[in-house]
Formats: sequence, C-alpha cells, structure tokens
Amino acid sequence: MARERNRWGWGFADAVIGDEQARAAAAGLRPLLGFDSDGLAQPVGAEALALPAPRVAAPPALEAICSFEDGDRAAHSLGKSYLDVVRALRGRYEHVVDLVARPREETEVEAVLAWAAAANVAVIPYGGGTSVVGGVEPRVPARFDGAVSLDLAALDRVLEVDAVSRAARIGAGASGPRLEEQLGEHALTMRFYPQSFELSTLGGWIATRAGGHFAVGPTHVDDLVEAVRAITPGGVWASRRLPGSGAGPSPDRLLLGSEGILGVITEAWVRVQPRPEHRAGRTVRFDTFAAGAEAVRAIVQAGLRPAACRLIDALEAAQTGAGTGDEAVLVLGFESTDHDVEHELSRALALCRATGGRSDPPDAGRAGAWRAAFLQMPYLRDMLVRLGVLCDTFESAITWERFGAFHEHVVGATREALGEPCRVTCRFTHVYPDGPAPYFTVMAPARRGDEVAHWHEVKRAASDAVLAAGGTITHHHAIGRDHRPWYDAQRPDPFAAALAAAKGAVDHAGVLNPGVLLGP
Repeated sequence: MARERNRWGWGFADAVIGDEQARAAAAGLRPLLGFDSDGLAQPVGAEALALPAPRVAAPPALEAICSFEDGDRAAHSLGKSYLDVVRALRGRYEHVVDLVARPREETEVEAVLAWAAAANVAVIPYGGGTSVVGGVEPRVPARFDGAVSLDLAALDRVLEVDAVSRAARIGAGASGPRLEEQLGEHALTMRFYPQSFELSTLGGWIATRAGGHFAVGPTHVDDLVEAVRAITPGGVWASRRLPGSGAGPSPDRLLLGSEGILGVITEAWVRVQPRPEHRAGRTVRFDTFAAGAEAVRAIVQAGLRPAACRLIDALEAAQTGAGTGDEAVLVLGFESTDHDVEHELSRALALCRATGGRSDPPDAGRAGAWRAAFLQMPYLRDMLVRLGVLCDTFESAITWERFGAFHEHVVGATREALGEPCRVTCRFTHVYPDGPAPYFTVMAPARRGDEVAHWHEVKRAASDAVLAAGGTITHHHAIGRDHRPWYDAQRPDPFAAALAAAKGAVDHAGVLNPGVLLGP
C-alpha cells in the first residue's frame, strides 16, 4: 500500500512530527534562538479548503487520466518551500490548477499537450512536487483559460540497462527510491542522492539541474546524463546516446535546467555504476570556518575527489549534534567501486592539519549525527513553522578568492533583514577547484499572520546580497517563479532572447510552464 503524502508540508504523513513532540521541542527554542514559541499552529483541515471551481473540462479522450478532485488539485498547486508550507498550513491557495493529468505513456503526454495548446490551457510538468522555488505553482499569466498539472509519476520504470557501458534508460517519473530499487536488481546505482531523494524524480532532477549529496566529482545530474527524451508541442526532442560529442550546442544541455518550458521530459539514459565497496571517512574540527574553508580548497585543488566534503559552521554543527558550537566541523569521506581509499583520506587529513584541523577518531559519531539531522531537516522545518519560526534556506556558488567577502556580506544583509534574535548558518554542500557552493540556513521569529510578507522581505535582502557579492542566485535549487527577478539580472540579455526563440520554435502557443525562466 502506498504511503500517504503529507497534505500541507514535506514528505509522508506517517513521518510528520506530531503535536506532543513539537510542544516538547518548543522548550528548546529559547536557548537556540533566544525567543519562546507563542503556540503550535494547527493545519487547516482538508474539509475546510475552499478552492475555485475548475475553469476547463478535459476532453472525453483524456477523462480516464484526469482528476478534478480538490485534494489532487491542492496537492499539485504548491511545492514544499517555506512559503508553500505556510500557505498550505493556513489553507491559502491563491493559484490552483484546474485539473491533474496522469499520463501512463508518451502518447498520452502528446495528447495532453495537443489539447492544451488548442484550448489555451497552461501545462505545468510535475515530478515529485518538491520544488522550493515556486516551480509547480500555477502562477501563470491571465491570458490562459486554465492550467493543468501534468503528473509524470506513472512513467517510473527502468526500461533498459547497459551493464557494459554502465548506463540505464529510465522513465522520468521514477522517484529516487523507485529508481534505486530497480537498479539494485542489476547490482547498480545511479549514486544521486539529493535531500529530496525520497520524493523527487529523475525528470525533475534533469529539468532543474539538481545537485546530489556528493560534494565532488559526478554530483550534478548534468554529470550523469547521457541522453534525454522529451515531448514538445512541436514534436519529439530526443538526443543521440553518446559518452560525449562536440557536434554543436548540446540538445541535452538545453533541456538540463529548462524547468519544463521547452518540453516534457519522459525518459533519459543516465550513467550508473556498481555500489561502492571501499569507503573511508573522518570528521575534522577547525577553530574557524575560514580555516576549514582553506583546508577544503587545498583538498580539491590537490586533485582529491572526496564523496563527502561538507564543511559546517559552528552554529549549524551545534544545532545538528555534530559539534559543540565552538568549532567548525568538516565531514570528510572517500569511496570507490575499485580500490582502497585510505591513502586518499590520509592525504586529505594531512592537508587539514596544515590549516589547524584536528581529526576525530573513526567512531566519533559526528558524521552520523549530522547525516541523520540532514535527512530529518525538512520535517524539522515544518515543525518549526508550526511553532512560529521563519526557517528557510538559500544557496549559491562563488570563487574562492571572493568567498570571505561574499560570506560576510550575505550573512550581514540577511541578519539585518531578519532582525534580532536570529540565526544564520552556513555549510558547503559542493566544492570545486575554483570555488565552493555555500548553503545558508536562516531562523528567526516569524511574524505570525504576516509570514508571507516577512519571507519576501528576507528573500529579497538575501538574494540582492548574493548577486551584489558576485554569486549565483542558485547552485542547485532551480529558478522557478521565486528566483525570476534575480535570474533575469544574472543572465546575459542575448541569451534570454535566444532562449525565448528556442521556446517559440517548439511551443508556439507558449503553454509549457509559462512564467518560468521567460515571460511576465
């Protein structure tokens, strides 16, 4: 029996932190954030939802795969950002899809797109619904007569495995666990584990250029894609399966990060591998975050490729049980399918010692504590929202020589927007020879009843600071609708015109996810 999804927040209903545990946790807010909770908000019941009536009806040929149920429509109209959770918790659905279509094969995807183009209905591709940037919300221009959520969950099978070349052809609707379960039957893994792994899908990863859990090496989904197939209103977009090619601009690269505006991704060939058998790891403590950053830079510039290289500042280390609050902590790990990696770990630890790092014994437990907290974070976030905490994250990437000034400017601007008391923490999620991907977590007392406006103020201040200091508006969370103002400022104008022309060539009616990346 399928697990029931949480109606208003992250994940599965049976994993949501309950009222009793949340009230017990409220006592810890004062030592953590310096304020007390003013009560536990209760989610608005499903029976109290008042959604507008659907504006369009599906044609008879599509009725078997379409749903007009309010529960389905509400679930497909918001993602899982802080903003989405606040609105769903209070039953505020400002924009609602008119119906949910669940195609079972490509021909039904084609039929939905053909109908939508003729009926002037916007189409929003939907994978696992885990967007944290407004990617699935039907906030579309008023010129459309309706909006349909195109749920690809039924396209969830591993269709073909090439064990010789280590690749697999997989349906875009396969979630992380579903994909890994089927690959496991062939003793293979995609080795791609974003924090949203239990719910997000292959098609969503490709459409948003998602980043996995691993810090170095093949970590972006870009690194793992061999070929992509998508359905557009203008025909099938399918690339040739190759290990690499210099034949003009890549059809795959244009679909990567396209967020559903160029076509509906239905399947892809991706690189897979046997499960690693050799592992070695350690946690390392540093007096300052800056010293840890220097060690991380030395590690990646030495050509080492750790699977885990998560540098966590002292505040976050304390909050997650990985540290005491006095030291930054580096979670360091190596793995291989072929050879022992102890020598790589030894070299990395030597580089850490050169900048003052002190490694813990192998069984110290800090890495395990942080990993457990990492997987539980979305559920903890939802609990904090109910307790009246503004709790959100944002991430970026910056070159090494600018990181110090970048970190100071972004943290300062965000703290000023939050006001006191607040917490702004930072960790590295991914690292490169030329720079890190810093990931910030913010917590402060929310303005109860005014959380949406409060969030917009903080988001604007943080995003403005990120761009002003030379970073990117996102490293792996995508653009959606929430990042549009800063994405427009970041990209070159000629590129925007070229992207618009590409969309016009394959989507004449402009029905595919309007408002994302392009348009008003």
